[in-house]
Formats: sequence, structure tokens, C-alpha cells
Amino acid sequence: MGHELRPVDVAIGLGSHDLGVATFAAELYGAGLFPVLVFSGGNSPTTAARFPRGEAAHYREHAMTLGVPDSAILVEPEAGNTGQNVSLSRALLAEHGHEPRSVLLISKPYMERRAYATCRKVWPEVEVVCASEPLKFDDYVRSIGDEKLVIDMLVGDLQRVVEYPKLGFAVEQAVPADVAGAYDRLVEAGFDSRLL
Repeated sequence: MGHELRPVDVAIGLGSHDLGVATFAAELYGAGLFPVLVFSGGNSPTTAARFPRGEAAHYREHAMTLGVPDSAILVEPEAGNTGQNVSLSRALLAEHGHEPRSVLLISKPYMERRAYATCRKVWPEVEVVCASEPLKFDDYVRSIGDEKLVIDMLVGDLQRVVEYPKLGFAVEQAVPADVAGAYDRLVEAGFDSRLL
């Protein structure tokens, strides 16, 4: 989304198949952007084999190997979607005495807009900044190792940006015509395994 990185009260690393989320979260913690980091996420069909103990647990372990102290990390292991990532993390933070006014959502690169739109719906009073590992598309695909999965996930994510506001899960986001056209071409080309 092009948000400028700046200090915030807390960060939430949104669980997924992408361990780069935890890597970038550790980097941003090390840069002093936030004192508390929540990793949120259970499992999904795309993560169960890779992260058998759950996304959040594996993210925590990875971040600790990169220097984030255990005392700075909270683990929310139940979320099964982005709305739950935000709402369950918010509840966990409150349980631990944190009532943040600003939050940094750290996600996969193509998920920033959906994460933002979801947070604005689920937690409208918090100021939201979004970030992801700053990788070019080809570098991101190489980091994941599965081009079809990445494009399928990207296409599915854009569909959710469009459809979730109609279902009350997110606030509406403008989708430029060229992006909508690219989406249609990718669906036509068979990148549809992550569609609703």
C-alpha cells in the first residue's frame, strides 16, 4: 500500500505460508518500530504441512532465532482468517494490558490492502500501517518456490478485496480498471484455485 514505516504501539504478523512475514517482523522489531509483536494464525490447507504446530508458533520460533526476545512476542494460535487475526490479536493484547492506538500489520506483499480493509472494519478506532517484505514480484516468487501458488493466492486475495465488503468483512477499496482487467485475464488463464 506504500505506507511509510514509522513507530507504532504494536505489530501483528499475519499468519500464512510465507515465513518472510516473521523475518520482516523481526527486522522491524530490531529497528525499534514497536515494543510488542503478536503472531497470529492457526493453520490452513496451504500451511498445515509446512507449519504443523500452527503459523503463529512457527513465526514466533523463527523471529526468536533472528533476535526478537520471547518477552516481546505474544502468540495467537487460533485465527483462521484475517478478520480473526485482527480481532483475536486485539483481545490477546487487551488480556496483556495493551490498548494500542496504532498497529502495524505485517503480511505477505499482496495481502496488505485486504489486511488494511479488514482491520478498518474490525478495529476502526486504531490507526493502521501496513508493511510487507520489500521484494520485487520475481524475487517473491523465488522466495516461495511455487509460481502457480503465488499467482493463485494473489488472484484470490484480490477477489476478497472486492467481495468481502459486500459480506461485511472489510471496508470497500477502489480497484483500478487495469488491475481488474489483469485479474480477469489471470482467472481466464486458470489461476483460480484460491477463489471463493
